[in-house]
Amino acid sequence: MTNFDWQYVVGLFADTDFWKASVTVVILSVLTWVSGLFIGLGIALCKESRKGYLRTAASGYIWFFRSLPLLVLLIFVYNLPQLFPSTTVFLSNPFIAGLIALIASESAYIAEIHRGGLLGVPRGQHEAGKALGISYWGRLRLIIVPQAFRIALPSLSNEFITIVKLTSLVSVISLNEILLVGQRLYTQNFKVIDTLVVVAVFYVLIVSVFNFLIHHLERWLDVTKVRTVDNGQNGQVSVSACEPVVPLSFPRTPPSTRNPVVISIEHIVKSFSGREVLKDVNIRIRQGEVLSVIGPSGSGKTTLIRTINALQDIDEGVILFDNREWIGAHQNTYRLAVDFEKRITDIGMVFQSFNLFPHMTVLKNVTLALHYHHKAHGKNAEDRARQALQKVGMLAHAQKYPHQLSGGQQQRVAIARAVVMEPRVMLFDEPTSALDPEMVNEVLRVIEDLAREGMTMIIVTHEMRFARRISDRIIFMENGGIVADDSPEHLFTSQNPRIAGFLQPSSE
Repeated sequence: MTNFDWQYVVGLFADTDFWKASVTVVILSVLTWVSGLFIGLGIALCKESRKGYLRTAASGYIWFFRSLPLLVLLIFVYNLPQLFPSTTVFLSNPFIAGLIALIASESAYIAEIHRGGLLGVPRGQHEAGKALGISYWGRLRLIIVPQAFRIALPSLSNEFITIVKLTSLVSVISLNEILLVGQRLYTQNFKVIDTLVVVAVFYVLIVSVFNFLIHHLERWLDVTKVRTVDNGQNGQVSVSACEPVVPLSFPRTPPSTRNPVVISIEHIVKSFSGREVLKDVNIRIRQGEVLSVIGPSGSGKTTLIRTINALQDIDEGVILFDNREWIGAHQNTYRLAVDFEKRITDIGMVFQSFNLFPHMTVLKNVTLALHYHHKAHGKNAEDRARQALQKVGMLAHAQKYPHQLSGGQQQRVAIARAVVMEPRVMLFDEPTSALDPEMVNEVLRVIEDLAREGMTMIIVTHEMRFARRISDRIIFMENGGIVADDSPEHLFTSQNPRIAGFLQPSSE
């Protein structure tokens, strides 16, 4: 170290050229990263698109720019004015040429990072948004991309650090960045090691500062680190808000046979890979009726209920809503009603796996669709959401996040999220199957309360006692077809050996 000039090294930290070059590196890196975030997201969405030409174009872009060395791309872009003289005005500027080359290259890498984030978002999140009537772009903006960004952020932050270091290559086209400033110095004084130490320190300093900022961004976005308390508005909540709502005693008044038919399912057929899972299914549900669908696993129960709100398409048949075609299919042509998107909020759905939006509080989960469909805004939306949460006994947890709730609590919030839209029909897809036994009753009590209020409901369930107690009719399905459609009393005393064998364990 006898030839190492410490005085020279320390003096370079006062050199304004290094600080100006550092600012250039920061601006170039941030612009590249931010532009890459948006362009890369678009490429990632194209690669996951159902349209083949978009997938092909996105895959080709990623393949090409990941294969092309950045140094080659930099020189090519900087010399493009030789082919296209009209680009001389801006491409003759090393900063602009370097920025374009970096964005083109990094967008390919960032696209793959985004794609990993998008694939990491559970499919149920898409379905929950669709069931709330939120459009594809609305689901991306409000539900999918915020979650995907959180998943991808660690990898995206690493890519930013890579970009900072890659800016050193832009010196090849004479951009006055940190490395070029150092090169000019050591070619004059031959103090190569001394100068490169300072160059390294400036890069380490930039990376360290942004590491600190990104770390705090990750903590800010990580809702699992958020602490909340069990309180309602202004920290005060009544005891009734903390306890599950207990409905009035049954039996409830059964719906009249004169009530109009709300949902009519006619001759629907659905196949997966050549295997029919729904075979000429016909069902009519009257207003205020509670219909339970039971049967062994794989009998088509869930597929059936998902066809009603178009979470699952059909191959043949028609579904009527208020005696008007709602969904239809014939000879591989699937069609939705013209006003489908407008009326989809008339059908609410509760999923087996809850499908709450984990990046939102309970209150925001419930108000999301209200805001999106312009049914309520501001305090009015919050008041409606709080009433719905009060109804299911979850008002005390309004400011919590889903991960802070038990399974039963999450399912009650999911019910509140659906009923706040004031649907005319509620679909329940095995609402208690994912719950611990001790949490089942709190959810069933809420569903019973909805039945007492006259809500039209279709419930796929394995809770036989519950189905017998709450239902006006029970459908037994097997192998994609309806074996029986009868009242609970008749079904549970059926002489059909298959039905009796299925129901026997529940009666023991």
